[in-house]
Amino acid sequence: MNLHSAAVRMGADPAHSTPRYFRLSSFEIATSWVHGSLPVAPYPETAATPREALDDALRAALLRAPCFVSFSGGRDSSAILAAATALARREGHADPVPVTEVYPDVPDADEADWQRLVVDHLGLTEWVRLPIRGESDLLGDGARASLLRRGVLWPPPFHVKDRLFETVAGGSVLTGEGGDEIIGPRRTTPVTLLVRKRRRPRPELLAATAAALAPGPVRAFRVRRQMTGDAQQPWLRPAVARRHRRLLAADEGSEPLAWDRSLWWVRHRRAVDAVVANYAALGAEFDVAVGHPLLDTGFLAALTRFGGRWGFAGRTALMRILFSDVLPDEILRRSSKASFDRAYMGEPTRAFARDWDGSGVDAELVDPEALRAGWLSDRPSTLSGTLLQQAWLAAQPSPPRGTE
Repeated sequence: MNLHSAAVRMGADPAHSTPRYFRLSSFEIATSWVHGSLPVAPYPETAATPREALDDALRAALLRAPCFVSFSGGRDSSAILAAATALARREGHADPVPVTEVYPDVPDADEADWQRLVVDHLGLTEWVRLPIRGESDLLGDGARASLLRRGVLWPPPFHVKDRLFETVAGGSVLTGEGGDEIIGPRRTTPVTLLVRKRRRPRPELLAATAAALAPGPVRAFRVRRQMTGDAQQPWLRPAVARRHRRLLAADEGSEPLAWDRSLWWVRHRRAVDAVVANYAALGAEFDVAVGHPLLDTGFLAALTRFGGRWGFAGRTALMRILFSDVLPDEILRRSSKASFDRAYMGEPTRAFARDWDGSGVDAELVDPEALRAGWLSDRPSTLSGTLLQQAWLAAQPSPPRGTE
């Protein structure tokens, strides 16, 4: 899907086509993942540079004012905010407005210094900050109301986005979705680093290069072996865990070596498509045109043409190429990230887990007691969030609307 075209269509006539939410299978709910890929379409023809193509993806949102940017202070949302601001000022549009969810009670989610650095650098005078105190819990009041209306969605934090979308209702919103996948390292990155290395490479780079060059079945086997000792989802029944590892490994093993083909492959993964689809459906409810410029097909076509087979020497290198004219290098080379696990699974989650009778989940797929133990632990995993919401929803007396 071309998100630029989608934004234009939604902006012109939101009622013309109402997007539908992506629905998970029982296995996907248990594993909290969407496996597999869609058929890979050919690249669109383009002569644009990556920034020109990115501007095309941003322009539709700026034309549908007010234009907001979902801004956390991380590198990806900072890049989108900076590029949109630069384009708005060149073409005479109103500045985009950053909208930030702030978590005063969750120190791990504190990005205030980074956010202020970006906003001050851009000289923005309008900034919407939404204090979040408990509203972000996956079983908070907002999430429960959303679950009753929409049924189970993936990823589970979609159920705590209503306040954000109410704030931007009637306008457009841009996100930095896709940054980790598109701008971050790909399979060929260690090979590119090795080829461009002028000094003797370190052993870990040689090992990473050998792993990248291995055939798909060998790489899939290595992923499965690595995941076998990973206890991130102890609630999965053994056969389910094995199938989940096998499918994840097959996904990873299918990534092309060439950087340009790998980028295009990322955009065609079902997990990415599910996120895009659910954003569009949520936006349609609030008359909001949602754009993800880093996943826009026009931008990706230009970027693959620009990067070619070998791509770039990592995320910071590409960030500097794309955004050094609009962001300080301190942001471009940043490596830290905020964590939101404690914001999503707090006391409402624990309260439900304490009284939960183990029903509402498929016991052939998951172990209810291991699941409860995870929810009551000091650091519950958001990988169990979909099951948490499914279990709560099943315990309600009335079935949810809008799940057909």
